[in-house]
Amino acid sequence: MTERRIPKPRDLAPLLKFDRPFGGRDRKLARAQTIWDLRELARKRTPKVAFDYTDGAADAELSLARARQAFRDIEFRPEILRNVADTDTAVTVLGEQARLPFGIAPTGFTRMMHTAGEIAGARAAQRAGIPFTLSTMGTTAIEDVAAATGSGARNWFQLYMWKDRDRSIALVERAAKAGFDTLVVTVDVPVAGNRLRDVRNGMTVPPSITVTGALDALRKPWWWWDFLTTEPLAFASLDRWSGTVAELLDSMFDPTVDFDDLAWVREQWPGRVLVKGVQTVADAKRLAGLGVDGIVLSNHGGRQLDRAPVPLHLLPQVVREVGDDLEIHLDTGILHGADIAAALALGARFTLIGRAYLYGLMAGGEAGVDRAIEILRTQLVRTMRLLGVGSVEELEPRHVHLMERFRPLE
Repeated sequence: MTERRIPKPRDLAPLLKFDRPFGGRDRKLARAQTIWDLRELARKRTPKVAFDYTDGAADAELSLARARQAFRDIEFRPEILRNVADTDTAVTVLGEQARLPFGIAPTGFTRMMHTAGEIAGARAAQRAGIPFTLSTMGTTAIEDVAAATGSGARNWFQLYMWKDRDRSIALVERAAKAGFDTLVVTVDVPVAGNRLRDVRNGMTVPPSITVTGALDALRKPWWWWDFLTTEPLAFASLDRWSGTVAELLDSMFDPTVDFDDLAWVREQWPGRVLVKGVQTVADAKRLAGLGVDGIVLSNHGGRQLDRAPVPLHLLPQVVREVGDDLEIHLDTGILHGADIAAALALGARFTLIGRAYLYGLMAGGEAGVDRAIEILRTQLVRTMRLLGVGSVEELEPRHVHLMERFRPLE
């Protein structure tokens, strides 16, 4: 017979751990173990119009879904009995070292997601030892980002070519003067993509308060409090705008931009140049001949052309064709450290995160961005160790098998 006894209070005490009924922001961020956890926190804290702008993509959102599916379809090939007590996540990108093989991608309207905006992203990136990219459509001035991060930061500036070339070059000159070391020229936006969530939400900049928005505001009072009691939302690089996002973008973007314009911009910029939005091998080869320093394989996070090529599927062939001529970076669909490991193994030098960073920002401001970076770092390191590699430089194609679910018919 099993002898039983009544437990004493001192026996129960170590077993009973109760969280505070609501918990604070820091507690919630600490409990977030994935970028998807941060996304859920962001959804609860952010009005629908701002959350959907971040979360959504163009038309049926197939490009984004396929990019994410490509990472899910990766099969890793781990190597056993390797010494992985120490791991090195550092990588040399565009001539300088980054402590992690990913940086923060350019995102527009960032202070709409959280009033800390680009400053939060830039500071978090500086602490992590990674680049931060300020968008032409950013809501913090070039000079303010530079001042917030100081001389030790690695700041990049993303340029959209406007119809007004003088204004474009004025931005380039400001970024160079402020110490930004890399120009990221985005080339996949001759016109704005058809982002149906924004159309249906009637999104304007700054956000307008409709009846639906007012009801939504009741559920997110702290976001509206921050929004209404801080500096009014405005673009750092252009005048205030009171129309829809699509109207703004179509008024700015120039459908006549061509390779000659890119070469002209290259001549104006004293630092390194990345071309973002490359989606074919032929264009990658042409850019290699143009003398740019690198390209970003990207379909703009699925926000421009729906059914666009999947960057991860494009990566191996581009690496074979131009990998010795320029650096190849990749974005779109990255939400896990294992995604980063897979991209590096297939030949990418560097990766960029957009939504992953913004989910953290919406979930908890600057602390949320720190948490997003830490989640990705932890996942990357664990993946590397389980693969049997001690540094990102050891990641090679033999470590992954890319199952192309959407292989095109020949």
